[in-house]
Amino acid sequence: MSAVPSATVDQNATLETRLARFPAQQIWPASQRAVSYRDVDSAESEALPLVLLHGIGSGAASWVQQFEVLGETRRVLAWDAPGYGASTPVEADSPAASDYATVLKQWLDALGIERCVLLGHSLGAIIAGAFAVANPQRVAGLLLLSPAGGYGASAAEVRETKRDQRLAMLKELGPQGLAEKRSTNMLSIHASGEAHAWVRWNMSRVIPHGYAQATHLLANADLASDLSRYKGRISVAVGAEDTITPPEACERLALAAGTTLQVVPRAGHAGYIEAPAAYTAIIDTFCRASDGQRSQ
Repeated sequence: MSAVPSATVDQNATLETRLARFPAQQIWPASQRAVSYRDVDSAESEALPLVLLHGIGSGAASWVQQFEVLGETRRVLAWDAPGYGASTPVEADSPAASDYATVLKQWLDALGIERCVLLGHSLGAIIAGAFAVANPQRVAGLLLLSPAGGYGASAAEVRETKRDQRLAMLKELGPQGLAEKRSTNMLSIHASGEAHAWVRWNMSRVIPHGYAQATHLLANADLASDLSRYKGRISVAVGAEDTITPPEACERLALAAGTTLQVVPRAGHAGYIEAPAAYTAIIDTFCRASDGQRSQ
């Protein structure tokens, strides 16, 4: 195994120090089911809470830069999805988006959050979309960043191939190997060394069983179908240099949602990590516009 460059170690240490301001918490919203999450609560704020859902190779910690800025004006929460961090996996080996959306509802219920702005990145967008369709009264605004559409509408052969390729890579490489092999794909050529280090750090901490379940979710899901049925406030954004969920794929999802696509220059798939100022501004603008939708 190659040695970790000292610069990467220093970058990780800096980010972990920043992350320590927002320690991991755990709650048991249902019998035998835990959800781990991070939370910054602006007690004086009357703004709606912002709930952040990460992608397949990430976790709650990835949102530290958004916590630092957006947490000044509103409550900001990020979960570790079922099977990630200390969160209990969903029961099904090959789950549907509704399985995760049910846990999301239980978590928000346990925290007393009746209405929020909901943000999903990549695979998190699939969960966010399923939750919004099932619980439209709970969502004042749905913001999707580089959304993954899923393969649920594809032919069975395509779904199985996509699923099996990712599962084989997980089995061969493990989380650390995935982080080394896949993390660069998450970013544009403009990303800093710190952004690369942070993406690797988060990806190396995925749990194989949870990642495998999320791989099945990706194969089973059809986000476009959910978005076509959702009538609430929605916005979609993607990095101009995203090669995982490229702009043309996100454009199709934006059309299904009846909205326009916002393209962020010089940003890849994990744009909120590599271009935090641009993405945090997008999130803040959307949240402020959604605050007027406190009730239906």
